[in-house]
Amino acid sequence: MDSNLTHLNEKGDMFIVDISEKISTPREALAEGYIDLSVEAFDNVKDGNIKKGDLFAAARFAAINASKKTSELIPLCHLLSLSNIRIDIDLCNQKRAIKITALCKTNAQTGVEMEALTAVSIGLLTIYDMLKAIDPFLTINSIRLLEKKGGKKGILRRETN
Repeated sequence: MDSNLTHLNEKGDMFIVDISEKISTPREALAEGYIDLSVEAFDNVKDGNIKKGDLFAAARFAAINASKKTSELIPLCHLLSLSNIRIDIDLCNQKRAIKITALCKTNAQTGVEMEALTAVSIGLLTIYDMLKAIDPFLTINSIRLLEKKGGKKGILRRETN
């Protein structure tokens, strides 16, 4: 059995990693993702003409809730007490897209990147849900971790292109 696969025992069965001996340290993670919009969807967003309500408020609320429920959605994630969640949503004119950025912070024994990635994913899915009547073929893409701080690896940053 590959010793790098920390969520599998010697029989190959999945299990949640025991972090009880690890020391709690400040942790944070920054993630982002995009949803590409058609011209019609983009114009409706820009004009605030969304029949289901406040698009950005709904996406922000969904993203915050999702980050807090990550361990319920992803089986091998530990339940974390988040000390801060920041969700930024930007309308990107040149890309004709909406970008969601999520920053999650905690003081814990394990990282918080799954919470940030989950926040971005659910925020984007909420936007899709609210715009699908205008265009059912919107594209969600580039969901990725940008930065991770804390733990034994210190600070990890994605190199930008």
